[in-house]
Amino acid sequence: MRDQVVQYLYSWHERTQISLRSMLKTLALHPSKFYQWKIREGKDNQHNGKQPKDFWITEDEKRTVIEYYQSHHQEGYRAVTYMMIDEDIAYMSCSSVYRILSDVGLMRTKTTKKSSKGNGFEQPLQAHEHWHTDISYVKINKRFYFFIGVLDGYSRCLLHWEIRESMDEQDAEIVVKRSLEKFPEARPRIITDNGSQYTGQEFKKFIAIHGLTHVRTSPYYPQSNGKLERFHYTLKEGSIRPKVPLSVEDARRVVTQYVEYYNNTRLHSSIGFITPSDKLIGKDVSIIQERKRKLAEAKIRRLEFFAEAS
Repeated sequence: MRDQVVQYLYSWHERTQISLRSMLKTLALHPSKFYQWKIREGKDNQHNGKQPKDFWITEDEKRTVIEYYQSHHQEGYRAVTYMMIDEDIAYMSCSSVYRILSDVGLMRTKTTKKSSKGNGFEQPLQAHEHWHTDISYVKINKRFYFFIGVLDGYSRCLLHWEIRESMDEQDAEIVVKRSLEKFPEARPRIITDNGSQYTGQEFKKFIAIHGLTHVRTSPYYPQSNGKLERFHYTLKEGSIRPKVPLSVEDARRVVTQYVEYYNNTRLHSSIGFITPSDKLIGKDVSIIQERKRKLAEAKIRRLEFFAEAS
């Protein structure tokens, strides 16, 4: 049928001198499709669907991905991809994991609302360049306490935190000072909101004495300190609310466990699915190179597997 259409149109083009383009337009046949038919004239029809790759994912690998994803309910498919590579469980790209999970209807969806505000501060280029600090309410057994933390803006690593009974200017200073004691060589820019703890004269003196600089976020827009705001959200949703601590001591134990997981185990999507502690000490480059090496070797193994099977 295809060859007959090509021959028919050429024959009428020679008889009438009507351009092929005009005839194709009348027949609602796109020129590119017609010339594809012309190139394939006289050849047998071939399957135009997906052709198997030499390194297709095996059925065993698909089952491994599905089982691992189902056993890690808190993680998205991208985080699961890199976790499997790092743990030497399976080696494939994020798109391959997405296709496997979509084919069996297991993809977990998450709806996020994009902020209409600006991007805030220029992003730091190294660790200890920006430190974010803020105060968040924590309700424990019908009483409010105050979580005060310091987060490194480059690595997203939580450097120090405390649950305190008050949120005075002195409390804010103590938490920042203890962060500096952990990293005595650091001279970061301290980023805060416009709370009274950070706008008073005592905090200004504290900043000057320690040779730091201080930047306050835009008024009425706490999201510009969003890195720490996001941590407060994940801390409460992933730890404090589900664990329901009944005392401040219990809350400190629960938060200690979560911060350990957050800093050293949880892969952070904003820093290339690296743990914050690895990013802080500069291991991210070697981790990414190792992942690429494992993926390349996995493709070679699949190539050899399908070559032996064929």
